[in-house]
Order: sequence, then structure tokens, then C-alpha cells
Amino acid sequence: MSAVTEPTPVHTLRPATRADLTAVLALLADEERVVDPATVVVTEAYERAFAAVDADPRNEMLVLADDDGTVVGCLQATYIPGLGKGGAERALVEAVRIRADRREDGLGRTLMAHAIRRARARGCVLVQLTSNKQREDAHRFYAGLGFAPSHEGFKLAL
Repeated sequence: MSAVTEPTPVHTLRPATRADLTAVLALLADEERVVDPATVVVTEAYERAFAAVDADPRNEMLVLADDDGTVVGCLQATYIPGLGKGGAERALVEAVRIRADRREDGLGRTLMAHAIRRARARGCVLVQLTSNKQREDAHRFYAGLGFAPSHEGFKLAL
């Protein structure tokens, strides 16, 4: 897989680096408004989590950046080996975010299309994700990409 891809002439989709951590955390902090990355506090827990994702060949945090380097989107993909589906890998996509003021520009579609291509290139037979039940706009978005609400999800907070 390539380390750098240019999905559009003005955007770059690439693996996140440590320098992107505050921008990614800003995207994850609030879905409804733009959070200034300069206001984000990077704790030791975030540092450890980023280092673990970065070091694990089955995980990747991807960022979508404008031509000036501004991070406008992100997602995390985890590649899961399994005995189901004939022993093939599946991709789990999490933490999908497009900056609040940049939605409706097709950036989410660009981000997800690239994630799906990367999963296919790895030999994954399935891409799966979860989405909060209250995020109806996100559900329409994912359905528009071909995702089907085929399963009911359950979580247990620990």
C-alpha cells in the first residue's frame, strides 16, 4: 500500500503522524463545531494510544488534509483476522470525522472510498463500522456508500 495518496488535486490522504495528534483530537472532540487544535490538551494516555496505533501493522489512523496541510478529516481502520468469512480479514472503521465547517464538500465520501480501497487491497472481504443511533445524518451517509444496517450492535462500558 502506498504511504501517500492524492484523492483530489487539493487534498492528501495519508497516515497520521504524531504532529497530527492535536488536529485529530480536535476533530474527535466535538462533531457539531470546529475545535481549534491549539486548545487540545494531549495527555499521556493519548500519547500512548497514538504510539500503539502507529506501531501496530493492523491499525492505521488516516488523515485527510487540505493542500495547506490543514487536517479536515480522519478515520481509524483496524484489520481483524478471523475464522469467519473463510479465514479472511475484515476492516473495522472507527472515529470517522470531517471537520464541522467542511461537511457537504464530498470529503467524507473521499475519506471512506479510500478506506474501502485500502481494505480491499489488503484482501479484506468486509468493511464494518458502528454509528451512534442518534446520528441519523451519518446513517444516511453510510447507506449512500452501500453500507447496510445488517446487525444490531451492543457495547458494554467497563
